[in-house]
Amino acid sequence: MILDTCTKHATKRAQQRGIPPLIQIWLLSYGVEAFDGSGGVIRYFDRESIRKLERDVGSAPIKRLSEYFRSYLVQSSADGVIVTVGKRYRNKRIFRH
Repeated sequence: MILDTCTKHATKRAQQRGIPPLIQIWLLSYGVEAFDGSGGVIRYFDRESIRKLERDVGSAPIKRLSEYFRSYLVQSSADGVIVTVGKRYRNKRIFRH
């Protein structure tokens, strides 16, 4: 499912950065949207989206996978294809327009 909507670049970056497909699915389902100003949509976790996720899957998986909640992905706003996947480091904020 997720591999059908990813570019080769996104698949390679997810592997290099150690972001599992489950996190990408959760980002698509629960992540907050922010437009990047150049035709893309950034999806990331905020406190509220993590709380919603915790209500649906329970607290044990959330605690175990908490290191991945700094992850984000960028989708094309035209067709929804995942362009790239990454992690935020050192509390860098995602710029929202």
